[in-house]
Amino acid sequence: MTISTTIIKNSYSGDGSNLDFTYSFKISADSEMLVIIRSSTGTETTKTLTTNYTVSGAGDAGGGTVSFVSGQAPASTETVILRRNTTQTQALDLIENDNLPANSLETAFDKNLAIAQELQEQLDRSFKVSRTT
Repeated sequence: MTISTTIIKNSYSGDGSNLDFTYSFKISADSEMLVIIRSSTGTETTKTLTTNYTVSGAGDAGGGTVSFVSGQAPASTETVILRRNTTQTQALDLIENDNLPANSLETAFDKNLAIAQELQEQLDRSFKVSRTT
């Protein structure tokens, strides 16, 4: 499956009752979802998978849903940030004279692209000096 978007995060305003928030980017595993709640004062709290929320749609190119557990609905003064957080490891093991399934290769390329997109997003948020400096 391909990665057809450069989006790596979605942001929503809480309302005190909504438990489900969609994300529009591909993650390969539930553990690649980073959920952050930002208060009106700017305090950021990272939530914990299964304790505070669950994820559906891992592996789907179009994304899926983050569902907060009962009693964990973000308040109307809070912002929900859903970010892809890809583990920076390499799991593809190429064996001499062995078959190379296209799906295995594409998964490895997708992971590398996901990591590159996340690094670019960090660069886009950083301070920069002129290219001629």
